[in-house]
Amino acid sequence: MNSLLLRPVAAADLPDLVRMAAASADGISSLPNDEAKLRGRIAASLQSFASPDDASGEETYLFVLEDAGRNGRVVGCSGIAASAGFFDRFYSYRNEFVVHASTALGVSQRMHTLHLCHDLTGTTLLTSFYLEPDYENGPAAQLLSRARLLFIRDNAARFSERIAAESPGITDAAGQSPFWDAVGRRFFGMAYPEAEAIIGGRSRACIADLMPPSPIYVALLPEAAQWALGQLHPVGELPFSVLQDEGFDADTYVDIFDGGPTVEAPLASLRSVRLAREVIVQDDPSGPREWALVACTERARFRAVLAEVGHDVDAATAARVGAQPGERLVVTPLQTEVAE
Repeated sequence: MNSLLLRPVAAADLPDLVRMAAASADGISSLPNDEAKLRGRIAASLQSFASPDDASGEETYLFVLEDAGRNGRVVGCSGIAASAGFFDRFYSYRNEFVVHASTALGVSQRMHTLHLCHDLTGTTLLTSFYLEPDYENGPAAQLLSRARLLFIRDNAARFSERIAAESPGITDAAGQSPFWDAVGRRFFGMAYPEAEAIIGGRSRACIADLMPPSPIYVALLPEAAQWALGQLHPVGELPFSVLQDEGFDADTYVDIFDGGPTVEAPLASLRSVRLAREVIVQDDPSGPREWALVACTERARFRAVLAEVGHDVDAATAARVGAQPGERLVVTPLQTEVAE
């Protein structure tokens, strides 16, 4: 796995993004299956990486994972949206519980309710995760997902102190969502894939225009919708597990469209950030070695790899991320052992 490299997307990666977007399931990815939109995503990312230090918050960053052992084939991608709801409020459902009681009847009921909210507006969103199936059983997912947190850590002025990520909810073989059919479809008058394509996971002003502001009592929803609430689509299990191991909270918010879990946490509480340390590039570093994510986190030069490191980083590893002897890099340990 030491042949993997995470780097910012380049214009030449468009055919690979088109291939990956087509391979991802419909309606569950923030990577649009549309060549023109993907070209726009690349352009926006290039501009974000090159923009001045006084970032506005509308920046989006896209990374690709390439495998040098397969002639530099791009095998995955992931992204960051600096500020959720930059142009409009970012809506979610917040899980709450209310108690209804009658002293006369001696009855007390604790009821699960969903409250339409925009609590996550302004948070930094992790987006666009895709990894080829052949790489799902190794540590590639950690590099693809967690290295973004090191980038955020060392470019903190560009991001929120609070990080969130939406995970895809349950849909059937036809792309229909039980939760959407029970809730959103009644107010939007359109099928789930159509609504997801129109809104695209970004500007959600129409939510406030069409959805009722009153709480939704979960017990009144059809059984299929209740079961789907907070459940993951199978393709979301891998990235979700990485985020759970990081320490994200998955109990508070769900997606307004498919009811999938939306995780959030303060950046400083996340495992990758808490355990991150700065190291120096040396020709012959000392100390016991462990597998870690190694990153050059400078914005314009960002690179991240998997490698065995000691107290510091050896020159050969540093060269993989474009660093020279004497430079400082950031490392954080892997969550599991690397399979040989």
